[in-house]
Amino acid sequence: MLVPFKKLLAEAQVGGYVVGYFEAWDIYSLEAVLEAAEAENAPVILGFGGVMMEPDWFIGGGLERLGALGLTAARAARVPVSLILNEVSTFAQVVRGIQAGFNAVMLNTSGLPYAENVRLTRQVVEVAHAVDVGVEAELGALPDASSEMDSEVGSLTDPEEAARFVGETGVDALAVSVGNVHLLSHGQAVIDWERLAAIHQVVPTPLVLHGGTGFPEEGIVQAIALGVAKINVGTVLKQAFLAGVTEAVQALPPRVNFQQVMGSRKEADVLQRGKARMREEVARRIRLLSPGIPSLS
Repeated sequence: MLVPFKKLLAEAQVGGYVVGYFEAWDIYSLEAVLEAAEAENAPVILGFGGVMMEPDWFIGGGLERLGALGLTAARAARVPVSLILNEVSTFAQVVRGIQAGFNAVMLNTSGLPYAENVRLTRQVVEVAHAVDVGVEAELGALPDASSEMDSEVGSLTDPEEAARFVGETGVDALAVSVGNVHLLSHGQAVIDWERLAAIHQVVPTPLVLHGGTGFPEEGIVQAIALGVAKINVGTVLKQAFLAGVTEAVQALPPRVNFQQVMGSRKEADVLQRGKARMREEVARRIRLLSPGIPSLS
């Protein structure tokens, strides 16, 4: 069932758990997330991101196609879900996402000066809240583990600035930079727990951590206690999906029935193997993120 983004996060805070946003990119990956959540009987945030998509495809109709997929899945879900359009590049894409049925949106403003971030985020909040769509924003910038450029080192979130930002924009969730890292494919991020605690002390809004792949698993309970209600996971899911597909392709005999091994949804479908591996990882992560989750049965 599709439920408001703000409600989903509020219930997580009361229940003492984190809601995972497991980023999908097509129907196979979307189904992997939803099937894992239903198997674990846990709420989840479905959605797609704009940053990693080929721009011409995304703005040329891909956004709406993804929205249709996500909305259909969300409405049929047997657990509470929200549907987010994550980290898009322009205000126009936010508006298109709202029109496509996403009930939460996020404009990527992390690289902007503070005043410009506030101005654009206010615009997003104004149009989104008018139609009961939730808004996530980001203050501070995460390092990018896939880049060797000095400009990608990131900037940590200042607690006082975060409190001012939430008050000036009215966002429903605030993504923060406290040592978490985007696109970290191996190893763990080193979290600045004192900074996260300081932000939680002055920011009433639910906090979000992007870069969930490299977030230390042993720190989840502490993160919950410090106001984190949502963690984004992406990189490890693509790793799992690719590993599953690779294994399936490598196991193919010299002669194959192409109708069976590609897109059939049958056991021989190599994409199903990728979906299964991803579903297992999502389910594992849901269990990690939900130490205090109440039963939904």
